[in-house]
Amino acid sequence: MNKEKLNMVMLDQKEYFCNKRDLIERDIDLMPFLTTSQVVVISGVRRCGKSSLLWLIKDKLKLQDSNFCYFNFDDERIIGNSEILSEIYQIHLENYRTEPVFLFDEIQNVPNWEKFVNRMYEQGRKVFVTGSNAQLLSSEISSSLTGRNKVLELFPFSFIEYLSYKKHSYRIKSLTTKQKSLLLSDLSEYLEIGGFPLVLKEKDTSLINAWFQDILYRDIVSRYRLSQVKELRQMAIYLLSNSAKLFSYSTLKQISGIKSLSSIKDYLDYFERTYLLFYLYKFDYSIKKQIMNSRKVYCVDNSIANNIGLRFSDNLGRLFENMIFLELKRRGKEVYYFSVKNECDFLIKDGYDIAEAIQVVYELNYDNQKRELSGLEEAMNEFKIKQGTVITYHECKILLDLPENIQIIPAWKWLMS
Repeated sequence: MNKEKLNMVMLDQKEYFCNKRDLIERDIDLMPFLTTSQVVVISGVRRCGKSSLLWLIKDKLKLQDSNFCYFNFDDERIIGNSEILSEIYQIHLENYRTEPVFLFDEIQNVPNWEKFVNRMYEQGRKVFVTGSNAQLLSSEISSSLTGRNKVLELFPFSFIEYLSYKKHSYRIKSLTTKQKSLLLSDLSEYLEIGGFPLVLKEKDTSLINAWFQDILYRDIVSRYRLSQVKELRQMAIYLLSNSAKLFSYSTLKQISGIKSLSSIKDYLDYFERTYLLFYLYKFDYSIKKQIMNSRKVYCVDNSIANNIGLRFSDNLGRLFENMIFLELKRRGKEVYYFSVKNECDFLIKDGYDIAEAIQVVYELNYDNQKRELSGLEEAMNEFKIKQGTVITYHECKILLDLPENIQIIPAWKWLMS
């Protein structure tokens, strides 16, 4: 690439990057990532705030313009060839005459990026990179950066971060009637609008459609050179419309018109690589059986499921379960579902043991109490769990005859704990 043009792009990007303002502190302990000598890899779906987190890192490290080299490789003006990283480094040295801390955005767009990063690491340089493709990042890290990297997986705003953005503060232990009503109003909005920072800032959920197109066409169709574009889109919309539900290969073949089972599996993998979808396995001590059993699908943010997927009568209940699943992912939990005679929504694995069982119920009442608790109790008995948890969206206002070892907790309290 022409050196003068590349320099101009670098200056344009740095100006935009440095002009970021009023960013929300993420609910993440950044200190281990700021103090480590390892390469820090920030991964997550498009538009979840990775670039803003880089700015927060730059700010906490108190880096001046001459101390860091920032570049975003998701820029149509540049071609992400393997030489561009060295060219960017050279331009920085010429402009500032200082060794930089590297802040690289969407690094997966550069072939063999890990070799340059590894060289900088060996020379004692500090490197932060972000990326929106889990598989590319993990495969490249494993080839050159094994034991030399620290990964931070980023999601759209949690409920706590959402409240921080809205500048809404609540004292959980001393809520007045008015404060509780306002808190539940916030939760209702968060349930449907999700946590993408720009959607909240612009108050415009129509942005979601453009980002969905980017993930579908730029991150999947273009990268993997797919021809079954219509079928891929149909499959994505079906899965988004069925968040928090089981799916089967046969159903996906039928609704998409894709005849090849291997293509179906590949497309599912692409959705997961780009962080659009997550799949939840049924727990089994046999890994082979886990893989063979049906999986449940969840979306990376409720706004995508709510705006791209088709709406059904049980939409709020499934959005609620999706929201709880995402919070478990944010907390770094290893999660499965349980199903024998009845189903329990989430099992939390800690080491070799199942440590916790959680049932998610939009509204617990006399009519569904037996059905909802039976799966939870079955899981608790199976794994000898002392106490089970039911997370409800609507607080239970009627007195139910519950076993002593089952606690009910409203979603707002669990999300803010």
